[in-house]
Amino acid sequence: MCGIVGLFLKNKALAPELGRLTALMLHEMCDRGPDSAGFAVYGGGDGRAKLVLLSKTGATDWQVLKDNLTAALSAEMDLETLHDHAIIRTDADGRAVRGWIIGNAPDVTVLSLGKNIEVYKGIGDPDRVAEDFGLTQRSGTHAIAHTRMATESAITTAGSHPFSTGADTCLVHNGSLSNHNNLRETLVSHGEQFQTENDSEVAAAYLAWRMSEGDTLNQALEAALRDLDGFYTFAIGTGDGFAVLRDPIACKPAVIAETDDWVAMASEFRAIAPLPGVENAKIYEPEPAKIYSWSHAGEGKAA
Repeated sequence: MCGIVGLFLKNKALAPELGRLTALMLHEMCDRGPDSAGFAVYGGGDGRAKLVLLSKTGATDWQVLKDNLTAALSAEMDLETLHDHAIIRTDADGRAVRGWIIGNAPDVTVLSLGKNIEVYKGIGDPDRVAEDFGLTQRSGTHAIAHTRMATESAITTAGSHPFSTGADTCLVHNGSLSNHNNLRETLVSHGEQFQTENDSEVAAAYLAWRMSEGDTLNQALEAALRDLDGFYTFAIGTGDGFAVLRDPIACKPAVIAETDDWVAMASEFRAIAPLPGVENAKIYEPEPAKIYSWSHAGEGKAA
């Protein structure tokens, strides 16, 4: 079933409240996905590449990994740990660091890379996942979160959403893709690297690849309507943007609300109801095969 929430702040004064408000939204989706949860927060970085890593075993020696990365890439790495996650910050190329870890550290999953994004995931109660990784204390510009009910695959942290394969991009998904295996092969031929069997990772990689080839977010989503076969509601994040897309049938639920201060989307309105000023929001159901996007760079909403 799964639950999706997303929050894009128009009012910069609300930045310190981003995590707290996202956690309120995520709480309302707990019963849609009690197996696991994850969230992506976009906030200010220091200009360096930032990678969030997950230990599949819970026993990864992060210091050894850092030392090996430093030697292999001849670049300094700053290391921070949080539960079974680690955050690497470096002046090295983020994709090179991601590729080295995927090729040389089989007990580690790279959850995200970029200058602004941080992705955290965990198994079990979504409220506990949010608490473990300090969601309520996080500030930023926009966030996406997901609660998962694993109906087609094992309950694992690595298989939880969000998925991110490109710099500062991520995706959460409610639904199922029917052509993800063939699409995965195509994307591998274009240099994409996968870490799970989840179809949502394929969708995330598809959008990351399109944008790496020069597409805007909206152009990538227009192409997705042609190339992705299945039923889905997507919430997508980029370094400065946020988008929602449903397939042409649109059998998976979604609602959007917009005020002068924020844009929010969720699988159900009850996740949006706790937000400040919701009584003045424009509330609507996103139409099938119609792209809705917002950007701090001024791209605006596409209809």
